[in-house]
Amino acid sequence: MSMMTSTPTKRSVKLDDIWPELEEGIYKIITDLNKGFPKQKWMALYTHVYDYCAASQSKSSAKVGMPKQQASGANYVGEDLYNRLNLFLKKHMAQLLKLTETKMDEPLLNYYYTEWDRYTSAMKYINNIFQYMNRYWIKREIDDGKKEVYEIFILSLVIWRDCLFTPLKQRLTNSLLDIIESERNGYQINTHLIKGVINGYVSLGLNREKPKETILQVYKSGFEELFLTATENYYTNESAKFISENSVADYMKKVETRLNEEVKRVQQYLHQNTESELIAKCEKVLIEKHVEVIWNEFQTLLEKDKIPDLTRMYSLLSRIPRGLEPLRTTLEKHVQNVGLQAVSSIATNGVIEPKVYIETLLKVFKKYNELVTGAFRSDTGFVASLDKACRRFINENAVTIAAKSSSKSPELLARFTDFLLKKSPNNPEESEMEQLLNDVMIVFKYIEDKDVFQDFYSKMLAKRLIHGTSTSEDLEGTMIGKLKSTCGYEYTSKLQRMFTDMSLSRELLERFNNHIEQVERSSLNIDFSVLVLATGSWPLQPPSTNFSIPKELQACEQLFQKFYQNQHSGRKLNWLHHLSKGELKTKYLQTSKSGYTLQCSTYQIGVLLQFNQYDTLTSEEIQESTQLIDSVLKGTLTSLAKSKILLADPPLDDEEIAKTTKFSLNKQFKNKKTKIFINVPVLTQVKEEIDSIHKTVEEDRKLQIQAAIVRIMKMRKQLAHSGLMTEVISQLQTRFNPKVNIIKKCIDILIEKEYLMRVEGKKDHYSYVA
Repeated sequence: MSMMTSTPTKRSVKLDDIWPELEEGIYKIITDLNKGFPKQKWMALYTHVYDYCAASQSKSSAKVGMPKQQASGANYVGEDLYNRLNLFLKKHMAQLLKLTETKMDEPLLNYYYTEWDRYTSAMKYINNIFQYMNRYWIKREIDDGKKEVYEIFILSLVIWRDCLFTPLKQRLTNSLLDIIESERNGYQINTHLIKGVINGYVSLGLNREKPKETILQVYKSGFEELFLTATENYYTNESAKFISENSVADYMKKVETRLNEEVKRVQQYLHQNTESELIAKCEKVLIEKHVEVIWNEFQTLLEKDKIPDLTRMYSLLSRIPRGLEPLRTTLEKHVQNVGLQAVSSIATNGVIEPKVYIETLLKVFKKYNELVTGAFRSDTGFVASLDKACRRFINENAVTIAAKSSSKSPELLARFTDFLLKKSPNNPEESEMEQLLNDVMIVFKYIEDKDVFQDFYSKMLAKRLIHGTSTSEDLEGTMIGKLKSTCGYEYTSKLQRMFTDMSLSRELLERFNNHIEQVERSSLNIDFSVLVLATGSWPLQPPSTNFSIPKELQACEQLFQKFYQNQHSGRKLNWLHHLSKGELKTKYLQTSKSGYTLQCSTYQIGVLLQFNQYDTLTSEEIQESTQLIDSVLKGTLTSLAKSKILLADPPLDDEEIAKTTKFSLNKQFKNKKTKIFINVPVLTQVKEEIDSIHKTVEEDRKLQIQAAIVRIMKMRKQLAHSGLMTEVISQLQTRFNPKVNIIKKCIDILIEKEYLMRVEGKKDHYSYVA
């Protein structure tokens, strides 16, 4: 409604003349505004107030809140009108209060809210009628520091608070609490009514210093404190009764429901500031008081895989201080036990397949990783518990104990990786390979002896590259990239150099073939290829035996040797015949017109080519022509006899091969395949190779420990024994866990080599010898 102003008049206006009309209009607005109020009447009331306040009068008037005899003769135009309105409103409050005497509970709240809504709406209009007084007389009084003078609308709230709300406060609050309890008990309530009454509590929180500002003092002291106490009592009784009669899982559902209800309650009709205190109170009563019972149920829920209940438990316990700590400890023990049992169940037969072993480890990890990332929302504490548990059962379990070595897990992981990356009919689809390699890296992350994995992996990679059995170079590169991102450049530098050598060898072979055609102007008559590999990058052992290469292959070797020396003078080629292989074509079998292609090792080729000249040869004669030592000759002849290419007389057994044992070609040889792979390693050879790798690892570790000690002492100059041990372990634990007794031996070795010396006068102190 817009306000009109007029030019002040100097005529004298008496309050007694205008008050009857003002009082009648104010009463009409305050009791019956819904029926409307004529604009002309509104303007008349505004004009009365304006004329009275704008007129210059001089009369003795009592000041607000002071007896007449103490009043000064100062002219306060508006004071009498202010007092008349004050008195009128107080009388109106007294009438309203009298009408509440017979009302209780919801009828009382209905009456109170109806009158509050009517009164505050009306007083906004009346405040506009008295706007001129607000702007001048009341403003001047407030500026002069008068504490009991307010703008008309604020005055109306002060009178309501003091004359109606305060006498009714206890009854109103009790009625509110009863109705809220009814809602908690499942009854429907009028939330609009409750919200309206509670908003009244908030509106009556007037700031004495800044009356236009609202504070929550009335709401907090008159309602919130009592509401929180009632809430605590209600849920204390309910929770004790419910948990004694129901399962913990059902109790947690109940708590979750109750907490959601309380949040909704705040949103519907309470002040938003109540939420934090209300929820904290509920959490203390519903969760903290019963936390022991909830903790005790965690193990059962884990064993039964009750994911929804575990999710709910995490959600509830994360609300209270230190609520999750016991769960993390329990989870760690549980995962460790499940992992140990899973490995024990597959380790009963003594021989363990890498694929079965790694898949068993991953199954346990994935199950509980899903739980941690889902139900426990990737909580860092639970992630750490899972990591600790996995590290324990992966590095020490029934398989590692049976092997009497914690290095068994990295060995089996390397063999599983070899299975994935080696060509085979059983290879997974390429689309699955990325995930499978990620799975390998999961187990790799938990393995302590990463150097063991490195040694096995590099040996197996070397074989795949040399024999051309890699599934794909892209996948090999992907795997090396994953290892590099986890362990750094140094860990994979030799692996990457292997690929460089393979690329250089292909170029070298191409140049050699061109050289043969263009310079030598001859043909080798055989399909010959060679790999030139740098000794420092490849984990290849020199041959353990002499070998007299067959004359059919000598020309190839000699030509390449000459070519290479011309290309790289000063470099020496060492031929690794034990890693070489080739193909032979059979032309002696009547059972097969086209013959068979035999894929053999170079040693097997050396033996078989002897039968181009002789029908029968003794073991001694074969040894004399090939120069192979007994153990290698035995393995070579055994593999040829077992594949039925050669016949032995007398037949071979597992004992040593006698020097007089005769061998001849099996002229009746038959096979369903036309290409036959006979270079199958004997189990004893595989075991010897594994033992050799483990032995190499132990020697490498000693060198790494010594290098670490020298680095540390060079930097520190002088150090106590305990400090040196700690720093060595810290530096090396990313690759392997160095054993204390080995570190001590390495310290003694370095003292003998005069890298270190003991400090005189200081027990267990070492100094670096420059």
